[in-house]
Amino acid sequence: MDQTKPKTKEMKRKPSWIIIAAVVAGAIAIGALVFWAVRSSRAAEAAKAEMEQMQLDIAQQQLESEYADLNNEFAQFENSRKYIKDDSIKRQLNEKYEAARLQVEKLQQELASQKHKSAAEIAKLRGEIDTLRALLRHYVEEIDRLNKENEALRSENTEIKRQNSTLQSQVKETARKNEVLSERMTLAERLNVTGLSLGALNKKGKTEKKVAKATQLVINFTIPQNNSTPVGEKTIYARIISPSGQLLTGGGSFSFEGGNVGCSAQKTIEYEGEEIPGVTIYWDVNTPLIAGDYTVELFADNFRLVSRSFSLK
Repeated sequence: MDQTKPKTKEMKRKPSWIIIAAVVAGAIAIGALVFWAVRSSRAAEAAKAEMEQMQLDIAQQQLESEYADLNNEFAQFENSRKYIKDDSIKRQLNEKYEAARLQVEKLQQELASQKHKSAAEIAKLRGEIDTLRALLRHYVEEIDRLNKENEALRSENTEIKRQNSTLQSQVKETARKNEVLSERMTLAERLNVTGLSLGALNKKGKTEKKVAKATQLVINFTIPQNNSTPVGEKTIYARIISPSGQLLTGGGSFSFEGGNVGCSAQKTIEYEGEEIPGVTIYWDVNTPLIAGDYTVELFADNFRLVSRSFSLK
């Protein structure tokens, strides 16, 4: 009996050590797994962060390349600035572009000095470069518009030169005809004209001091008594010649010495051999007027009645 009791106690103690050893081994295994999992997670996060940073670096390089291209394009248009005559427009375009360009360069320097970039900083750089792109597009559109205007002006100048050449020919022809007309002025049977005047009127019918603001020109004169002039209906044709030698048109034309002559205005009166005071002929302004000497010529019955010059301011 006494010999069997110690063996029973020894058998009871042996399983408890096995359990403890198993628990410790399990804990070590779990710890190793946890350590490995944490390490793997950190490695994955580091790899992800490195990949994101690489993508940001690539995005920055792409933006820097875009900026360089835009700046080169802007420089190419520097020679085209001569077409922009308005200094305020030119200054505004340059100031806006320079301000945006400096902001881009500042952001580039900041990013270059940083080891790690942020998506927000890259987005800010992209926004500034988009601003540059919009300004350059506006710059190109403005220069294109001005080029078209200049082309239109060149065409207009060519047409004006052609018209001036034609006008000079007409002036010479008119001068020749005037010499012929002057010979007929001595004939006693023509209508006489006295008190001839030329004035400018505003839209209210009042006298206008500046001819450039006039809406009408008015010719005033008196037809004195002349028993040698045949009585009856008389149409008086008025020609107004501008300081540039151009006929102010609007009155149609009339037959004179076998040809047609343009006139500014005309008026029909009934002449009975008696004086007709205060005859007026109006011409509605249909072209810009300038200050200078205007010539008024009156014709009737195939005669040039009078030709005089008036200075309008």
